[in-house]
Amino acid sequence: MPTRREFIKQTAAATIAAAMTGCLARGSKDLPASGAPATLKKSLRIKSIIRRDHTSMMYPCNGDNWHMSWAANDLQYLSLCDGYGLPDHQTDYYYNSRLLAIQGGPLGAEFRDVTGYPDLKPKYGDKDVSRYYAFGTLALDGTIYQFLTDFNSRAVKLIYSADDGRTWCNQDGTNPVLWNAPGEQSRRTMLFFDEPQQALGMGMVSIVQMGRGYEHNQDGFVYGYAPREKANGSAAELHLFRVHKRRILERSAYEFFTEHGTDGSARWTRNIEECGPVMSFDRGTWSSAYSWLPSVTYNAPLGQFMMSTWAWGVAPDRELYEKPSYLGVWVAENPWGPWRQVHEEKEWLPNNDPAARAYQPQIAPKWIAPDGKSFWLVWTDYRHNDELFRKLTSPNAENRELFYRCLPNYFFNVQRVDIVLG
Repeated sequence: MPTRREFIKQTAAATIAAAMTGCLARGSKDLPASGAPATLKKSLRIKSIIRRDHTSMMYPCNGDNWHMSWAANDLQYLSLCDGYGLPDHQTDYYYNSRLLAIQGGPLGAEFRDVTGYPDLKPKYGDKDVSRYYAFGTLALDGTIYQFLTDFNSRAVKLIYSADDGRTWCNQDGTNPVLWNAPGEQSRRTMLFFDEPQQALGMGMVSIVQMGRGYEHNQDGFVYGYAPREKANGSAAELHLFRVHKRRILERSAYEFFTEHGTDGSARWTRNIEECGPVMSFDRGTWSSAYSWLPSVTYNAPLGQFMMSTWAWGVAPDRELYEKPSYLGVWVAENPWGPWRQVHEEKEWLPNNDPAARAYQPQIAPKWIAPDGKSFWLVWTDYRHNDELFRKLTSPNAENRELFYRCLPNYFFNVQRVDIVLG
């Protein structure tokens, strides 16, 4: 079984060479009006943003992706994908999925393990297990939900904890959590599995954040994004789903965006085959493999949803990581847009570092200023030492220090971003 790094490279080569199957909106129609979201209030206009490099910090928490959710207990729950996690973690293990908790603000934040989280510890090369990678995370009504991706099957597994992370259940309420092997995956054990036309692409899910304990939500729905490549390979598309917050565990309750109405409203269907893109990104010189997964957070003081997203730069030899990434920021008045771009960097270089290979920009939902005029951006940097990189094989406890030296910025990086109002 390939590691995620190998999978990303293989998928990038395939998407550049050939187009994937499309998921096009066909005969889209509105669902009944009951449960339709209310239009969110009009807002002040966000004109642009300014990244403040001088505020950058790097916390010694090793990993990537960093999807966050702000819980009613004032903690931010933090999903970690590939990485060793906290420096004093006793097991010294390289995780594919983990959950941490952050206390405090961006200055002096304190990290700790969520100790009840189930361990996923397959051996590299083990073909009898599936690796699950933690992406979308939601803290709601005292329950933590986590959406995990198996890149090999493009399936999404949903697990949850109703007691602040002490005990965890499978989607059907059973425990302990089972890391279903390939032959054990089905539409009964997975939230999304073998979807028509690979409607959710690689199965990566990002959940829209709406304040502490989801307090700023107005319509009772939870929203989630998933990217996939357009049928002709020319662009990446974002697809959007929603589910009522009391029915998150019910696959049959999920609805999928089909298209915008003439007034900017959203049209929905429960038939995933009718899904349509809520927005598209021109692939250009950027990779569509493991790219374009957004972070979407509601800025309550300004009445705006903010989206940050990115894409790997692709070198002329098709190699990932050899060029800087793309960074974009968009704003909208509703989770479904329509989205308006307010920032673009075709070479995203935090701290003006030409070797930076920043990716997965996350808007920390708790770290938005009381007046809404600034927020903190979180990312991981894949800049690496080529000589050490060649020596680095599958991560394990024995080569932890080599991994740190090879990827010196592969940690929890933060930076303040100021908002300019028009």
